[in-house]
Amino acid sequence: MQTGNLLLLLIAIGAAVWYLGYRRSHAVAAPLGGIRHLHSLPSYYAMLAMIWCVLPALALLGMWLIIDDSIIRNSVISALPVAALPTDEVGYNLLMNKIQNVASGALAEDAVQPYVAIAAEHLNSLRRSNTQLLTLFFVCLSVLGGVWGWSRIQPQLRARQRVEKVIQFLLMLSALVAILTTVGIVFSVLFESIRFFGKVSPAEFLFGLEWSPQTALRADQVASSGAFGAVPLFAGTLLISAIALIIAVPVGLMSAIYLAEYAHPKFRAFAKPTLEILAGVPTVVYGFFAALTVAPFIRELGDSIGLSVASESALAAGLVMGVMIIPFVSSLSDDVITAVPNAMRDGSLALGATKSETIKQVIIPAALPGIMGGVLLAASRAIGETMIVVMAAGLAANLTANPLEAVTTITVQIVTLLVGDQEFDSAKTLAAFALGLMLFLTTLALNIIALRIVKKYREQYE
Repeated sequence: MQTGNLLLLLIAIGAAVWYLGYRRSHAVAAPLGGIRHLHSLPSYYAMLAMIWCVLPALALLGMWLIIDDSIIRNSVISALPVAALPTDEVGYNLLMNKIQNVASGALAEDAVQPYVAIAAEHLNSLRRSNTQLLTLFFVCLSVLGGVWGWSRIQPQLRARQRVEKVIQFLLMLSALVAILTTVGIVFSVLFESIRFFGKVSPAEFLFGLEWSPQTALRADQVASSGAFGAVPLFAGTLLISAIALIIAVPVGLMSAIYLAEYAHPKFRAFAKPTLEILAGVPTVVYGFFAALTVAPFIRELGDSIGLSVASESALAAGLVMGVMIIPFVSSLSDDVITAVPNAMRDGSLALGATKSETIKQVIIPAALPGIMGGVLLAASRAIGETMIVVMAAGLAANLTANPLEAVTTITVQIVTLLVGDQEFDSAKTLAAFALGLMLFLTTLALNIIALRIVKKYREQYE
């Protein structure tokens, strides 16, 4: 049985165990005079029985899926003739790929050596046996766990405390997984970046003014030695992000103020969901809109007044990106503005302040942390955007502050460097990780700045 089917079966068994546990809790409480004599509510007893059913089976499934593939691969390789055994890791991988292709039917048996065909049959046999054993142990363990949990239901059982401890452990485990994932990403990018800086000077990367990462992959190839000055990429990223934020922050903040403080409830109920639809539009749609509508319009408008505008410009990408991130500023700002206690509004108005003065002097300062969070989220979204820049701003690494010229960003270059077959020992490919590290540090700096602003505000107003 496939993994998805096993999970569906486990849901069904868990639901049955929950129902039986709920009925048993009522049954054991009936002779005592009702459920008020139970230590916990019947739902907690049912939940505890279901936990005994589900968690051990999930643990078994996870461990099984982690180790079964390596065991099967080793069994297949060990059954091969000694003369056919690979001598290195590359040969091992090639041989296993060939065996797997024959086993899946992608490669005909008569097109390979006889021992490969035999190994493919052995692989299919082991996979069938593995699936059968997994299904058997999975179902048995879930049923036995459910029966054990069901049999443990007694009036004095502290079911609520045990269920809450399990939930607390799962929450802690989820937080730990998120933290470890972040740490793993950071270290993986950092290690590859260190390899890159072993080939290219950090000073050249951080302060160089020319970006041309084409390098020779092999000694017999003729190609450029490469130029890895990332300043044009930083400048392009900041230029497009600045244009986007200049559009998104004022429009988003003012729309949030209007919706929260001035708009009629019926208009707000219609306008806010409509505005948030912008956040759900795929970025490729924004890219098409920027490339086919906004960029030609800007170019024609510039030509009409005597300006030279590139067919792909930072202004076109920044304008469309600004429209895209308006909901990030508007929605979060609206939520925090409406969360400001009405007592602060009433107190300001009672002291003689106007509606406008109340908003400027009371509500906006009180909502500043949330507003900063929305602006920070919008900035991070703008810095990390790729598709709009590819389609509207181009790939040219130009060092310019002119929004009418074509530029590129860090994220676009990362995608460009990692597209296609790449050699991960070359500085060209490793440069993508160094650029990713710069993006991470930029986002970290934005968070630190936002926290300092919020801290300064809280010292002043709280």
